[in-house]
Amino acid sequence: MPRYRLTIEYDGSDYNGFQAQAGQPTVQGVIETAVKGFSGQTVRIAAAGRTDSGVHATGQVVHVDLEKAWPAATVMNALNAHLVKEGVAVLDSRLVADDWHARFSATGRRYLFRILNRPGRPALERGKVWHMRKPLDAQAMHEAAQCLVGHHDFTTFRDLACQSKSPEKTLDVAHVRRVGDEVHLVFEARSFLHRQVRSMTGTLVEVGLGRWTAQDVADALAARDRTACGPVAPSDGLYLTGVAYD
Repeated sequence: MPRYRLTIEYDGSDYNGFQAQAGQPTVQGVIETAVKGFSGQTVRIAAAGRTDSGVHATGQVVHVDLEKAWPAATVMNALNAHLVKEGVAVLDSRLVADDWHARFSATGRRYLFRILNRPGRPALERGKVWHMRKPLDAQAMHEAAQCLVGHHDFTTFRDLACQSKSPEKTLDVAHVRRVGDEVHLVFEARSFLHRQVRSMTGTLVEVGLGRWTAQDVADALAARDRTACGPVAPSDGLYLTGVAYD
C-alpha cells in the first residue's frame, strides 16, 4: 500500500488534542474522516507527536497508507477539500517508503511557545498566545534556560501521567527572545516528555517575573521532583513548528 507523508497545520483551540478519542473532536479524528471521505477507506494515521488539547501546530507530520497510488498533490487537495470547515489543513504531501514512520523516523522536534507580554489582552490572537500583563525579562529567561540544555533527568518537568519509559531526555536548544510585544521560547529535542515544554515555560516565566533565579531553575532540575516545578504554562501559545528527519 502506498504510504504518504503529510505536513499538517492546525488550530488546536476546538479540539480535544491530537489523538483520536471516542465522542470527542480531535485532530486525528477529522483527518481520518477526511481520508474516508475522499478514498472510502477507514484508516488509522500515525503522527510525529500527540499534542494536548488546545495546542497548535504549523509543522505536524503524519503518515497514512492508502490502497490506491494517488498522486501526492491529489491526496493533499482532496483532504483539504474535506477539511474546509475544520481548523486543520494539509500543507504538503509526498510518497515515502513503506518503512518510513512519522514518529519513529523522526530525529528531532521543535516547539514554539508564544507569550503576549503587554497590558492589553489579545483580541485577534485570543487562544493563540499566553497573555502576561507584567513585564518579562526575556534575557534572564534565556540565561536560565541554558541550564536545561543537555542530557538530564527531567522528572521535575514531567507530567505525572507521562507514559515515557524514562525521564531522561536530551534538550538540544532552549532559546528565549523578545519579538515586539511577544516573548518567544523555542525548544528543540529528539523527543519530549508529556507537558515538558509547558512545564519548562511556566518555570522560566517565574524567572522573567523576577521570582526565580537561574540557580533556582538549576536546583529544580536537579531535584528530580515534580513538586519542584514552577507553574505549568497553559496550552494557549504552544505550537509544534517542525519535525526533522534524516
